[in-house]
Amino acid sequence: MADRPGRILVVDDELPLRELCRYSLTSAGHDVTLAESGEQALDLFAPGAFDLVLTDLMMPGMSGLDLLGRVLEADANVACVMITGSATIDTAVKAIKLGAFNYVSKPFTSDELVALAEQALEVRRLRQEAARNLLLLSAEQSRTRTIVQSMADGVLVTNREGNLVFHNPALLRLLQIKGEQPALGEPPSAELFPPELLEWTQEALSQAETIRIARELPGGPPHLAANVAIVRDEAGGALGAVSVIRDITEAKQLEQQMAQFMSMVAHELRSPLGAITQYLDLILGGVIGDDGEKLQHILGRCRSRTGALSQLVNDLLEFSRLQRGRQRERTFAPLNLAEIIEETVEFASQPAANRQVTLSAELDADLPQVTADRDEMVRLFTNLVDNAIKYNREGGSVKVSGRVRDGWVQIEVADTGLGMPRDQLGHIGEAFYRVKTRETVSITGTGLGVSICKEIIEAHDGQLEIESAEGEGSTFRVLLPVAGPAAGGQSEE
Repeated sequence: MADRPGRILVVDDELPLRELCRYSLTSAGHDVTLAESGEQALDLFAPGAFDLVLTDLMMPGMSGLDLLGRVLEADANVACVMITGSATIDTAVKAIKLGAFNYVSKPFTSDELVALAEQALEVRRLRQEAARNLLLLSAEQSRTRTIVQSMADGVLVTNREGNLVFHNPALLRLLQIKGEQPALGEPPSAELFPPELLEWTQEALSQAETIRIARELPGGPPHLAANVAIVRDEAGGALGAVSVIRDITEAKQLEQQMAQFMSMVAHELRSPLGAITQYLDLILGGVIGDDGEKLQHILGRCRSRTGALSQLVNDLLEFSRLQRGRQRERTFAPLNLAEIIEETVEFASQPAANRQVTLSAELDADLPQVTADRDEMVRLFTNLVDNAIKYNREGGSVKVSGRVRDGWVQIEVADTGLGMPRDQLGHIGEAFYRVKTRETVSITGTGLGVSICKEIIEAHDGQLEIESAEGEGSTFRVLLPVAGPAAGGQSEE
């Protein structure tokens, strides 16, 4: 944390969120000013008045991106952190490219907010120190140099002549520079550094009005973004340039996953909603007439489609909960998996019969207990058995077996269904990934079931093994540690 309290401007059109930010940040010792719009924030803002601006991206009137540009234009030294909802991750990535320090996704905890704010304040302070001591950076052995050397972001400093005066180890790692070290006191070598970065540095130094250049470096992975800032003396002359290189690979992946997510949800919603609409049109149009049997059949199909929609929503909510890391409190206690398996098989017997799939269980009589959360074990094996039934064939079978294996309780869910190509097995369990074959196109699903199962298994220190062959069926093998003598208790993740 900085030596003095941070002066923070919080901009958001939602009163509860503004008050949450005020309470969290003032409790951590910072001075907080609130604004309910971008226009009000600009009225309050003045160069040097604030150390950090924490702003929502999506607001009525002036957007967070517009406010970011105006704020950085007025005060290039102020740090900015974006507040974003899950639907605007791509916009948050753009904000980082424009010069924002980072972003935080709604909903967030007080601890997350305070930690991110203090990181932004500390980096701002370090950058200011680096600018004040630009000419002494190459020889400085102070705490500032130590911190910069340990930063995860790469730092490249050149003087007004364009000669290299400082770089940290993270820069070499991010740019994958190995072997020959860049020479201090000479222009950065075009053989070691990306030519685009060198061009942007020279461009910034040559333009008197330039304050900052923020752009994404081509290529990747890793995907990198560069912020080139000019350090000026009291008369406004350029002393040199500080380039900060940041790895935005994770942000790019989030952007890609969001696009994939939106496409998947649109597809999965359109099909069942379209079918339900057509069935209802038949009923409302009087096509069915007084045929009670046909009416019952159509209503049954509608019920099946709404069930698929409900499962889609449940999977998305569960996946969101797991990914945010805000798990509910788990109750770990000695648990008899045989009871869970028997309940799961009994519950799934009717869906299996409807698809003419034989469902059976074969468990060792002396199957030992495991230390686990009962609700999550129910969800785990329900998902695996449901998938084995859904991706089966008429006349096929699903067998659930359990035994002890080298200190583990091993539960297998084996089916004689469609199976999967061997070259796709490595992707099973990735969020939203589904095996695409002619036989699976008509089967509804989100691609989240196995991903959720993996999250649960890992939370219980277990392992998941998958064997499959296209056209021959699949086996999902869950390994959970045998409960020890002192098993039990609670854990909140």
